[in-house]
Amino acid sequence: MSSTDGPAVPTDDEQATALDNPAVRARIRRVLPWTLVLAAGIILLDQGTKFWAEAELERGVGIPVIGELIQWRLVYNPGAAFGIGGDYTWILSVVAAIAVVGLAIFVTRLSSARWAIAAGALLGGAITHLGDRLFREPGFARGEIVDFIDYAGYFIGNVADIALVLGAVGVVLLSLLGVSPRRPEPREPDPSHG
Repeated sequence: MSSTDGPAVPTDDEQATALDNPAVRARIRRVLPWTLVLAAGIILLDQGTKFWAEAELERGVGIPVIGELIQWRLVYNPGAAFGIGGDYTWILSVVAAIAVVGLAIFVTRLSSARWAIAAGALLGGAITHLGDRLFREPGFARGEIVDFIDYAGYFIGNVADIALVLGAVGVVLLSLLGVSPRRPEPREPDPSHG
């Protein structure tokens, strides 16, 4: 490849090998704590706002925040988005657990700060939803999600939902822009090609 062909794009094998590189491992060690802090912050904010909503709001009664556009309205959601799958809460719990494990493994391999932000938002949102599924009423692995942010009557969500949406948008944008989750060291130029 000549220097006019543009930057070399690492293959999957090269990215996997990059994890063996001490510089990449050092970068992962610098990025990972911030990813975990972001996830923990989302968990605390989500659970704190849910605690507030349960203490201060009357179930099903809307309180305008921005007119009819945004309201506080406490509901309990046994299903996924838009209440889908309410009869299969235990399956949603299993899916959430798999997502948390997958995201936890993924964030331990990130050396890109931008990917760390997106993945941290996803991890925090997924963990706090899993916690609701496991530990809220009506029982273990059948818990209902506390939702209280009503978007003009179309959707009622919570802080974790906002984090999950923003994290997913971030992942899509980073993927479309070609930003690698692992930033391997640049390839040395091949001296046999001039």
